[in-house]
Amino acid sequence: MYKFLINTLLVLLLASCSNENESKLEVFITGAKIAGVNGMHFGPDGYLYAASVIGSDITVIDTEDNRIVKRYGISEGVIGPDDIAFNSKGEFFWTSILTGEVAGFNTKGEKVIAGNPGPGVNPITFSDDDRLFVAQCFFDNGLFELDSNGMNEPRIIFNEIGEFCGLNGMDWGPDGRLYGPRWFNNEVVSVDVDTGDIRKEAGGFTVPAAIKFNSKGELFVLDTGAGKVVKVLDGKNSDYAFIENGLDNLAFNEKDELFVSSYSEGYVLRVTENRVEAILPGGISHAGGIAIIGNDIVVADIQSVKAYNTQNGTESWNYKNTFRVSPMGANTSVSTYDNNLILTSWLDGHVKVMRPDNGEIIESLDGLNIPVSATKFNNQIAIAMHGDKSITLHDFKTGINTVLVDGFVAPTHVINYGDKLLVSDRGTGQLLSIDKEGDKNIVVEGLNSPEGIAIKGASIYVFEGDTGEIKKIKNNNISVIARVNSGSKAQSNLQPPSMVFNGLAIQGDYLYVSGELEKSLFRIKIL
Repeated sequence: MYKFLINTLLVLLLASCSNENESKLEVFITGAKIAGVNGMHFGPDGYLYAASVIGSDITVIDTEDNRIVKRYGISEGVIGPDDIAFNSKGEFFWTSILTGEVAGFNTKGEKVIAGNPGPGVNPITFSDDDRLFVAQCFFDNGLFELDSNGMNEPRIIFNEIGEFCGLNGMDWGPDGRLYGPRWFNNEVVSVDVDTGDIRKEAGGFTVPAAIKFNSKGELFVLDTGAGKVVKVLDGKNSDYAFIENGLDNLAFNEKDELFVSSYSEGYVLRVTENRVEAILPGGISHAGGIAIIGNDIVVADIQSVKAYNTQNGTESWNYKNTFRVSPMGANTSVSTYDNNLILTSWLDGHVKVMRPDNGEIIESLDGLNIPVSATKFNNQIAIAMHGDKSITLHDFKTGINTVLVDGFVAPTHVINYGDKLLVSDRGTGQLLSIDKEGDKNIVVEGLNSPEGIAIKGASIYVFEGDTGEIKKIKNNNISVIARVNSGSKAQSNLQPPSMVFNGLAIQGDYLYVSGELEKSLFRIKIL
């Protein structure tokens, strides 16, 4: 339960704001075109429709010339889409995994809500006679039939088809049954959607994420844990193509060409037994918190944690997450912990310590109430806890959590500030210092929506989430030194207001900025 106690604080600094002398912002690392690609489906127009949960959009791709044709986003009513399906009329529908909504566009281009079975709605498919089916994964595990017109309540086929995940990327088999992988059971099953009969069709996978049939009725399984596509023929598995882990879904076009998506890297590939071709290249796809360790800048990219050399921009390492399987989890923030890294995930509710040389998780704190960021503080971990509106200390040696101070509205980024902590409160527009006794004082107020913060000497740098402004604060003055696009906003009250906050980090004369919507890293030369 959230605490909504807001303390009355003394104003210690009244700062004026200037927009003069903006610095040159340069692109340091260019990322993916899509913020993680989830479900895909070819439409009757021949284009590939690709859903992105974090990007909250559907991207239409011409796979002949590798061109993005159109995007459907929040302005069109598309929110957090995970998968896509077309009916015989050419109408397409999607699942919104975070809200539970199943919606689509009718032939008039009007949005139609088919129903809301609840959070976790993930795979979606139409039968040949235009019956609409969805299943849940990660947040719940049901299988439902929906009325695409939204006139009738969803029909429950199964309340629980598998642990943590019912079915993921589904398709209809040549026998008229609905096929899908059971993520945590390492198998593919089929379902008679009228009788509820379920049977195992294939096994022996690491983490099967999606299945599809080609026009010949051959079954292909995307094994994201093993990073490969597997062909199942006469009950036998054969490796069709090796790619890498972090894969999400697959789709066949009318020519039986196979396409594969990546949720961790944001790419789309054309895949054959002999060749893998990038239709849209990948890279940074959900850039959140950043940190400097050695000569590398580290990016918490939600479904991966990756590092780039600050001298030449080459990728130093990249550790990918496999949903609910990888010990790393889905991280939105990162900071340094001696020679290791602190990873924070409000999505998974954890703080972990990772070795950057091999990706090993050496400490793990789970079950937290929406942690947004963390930093080392007096041999403990200080955590900005959105769910508790607090800064909480954790001691890995004793395992004890202690609330250092509460009364925030939206604590976002916590960093070291001399012998104190500095916290951005996105909800109040303040930066606040906190000492080891838990006393907090306002350092700066009157900001718009402060997210990532960084310090060099007497200067404080802050990213404004709603405006995309990067501000420098020094000697009671606030100046805008650069601008990028504003970040994604929360889709419900259960999420931090910034979703994935834009981070700041300093090395030498450069201020690095994570551009969440641009899926890129920027830098600014600072004096």
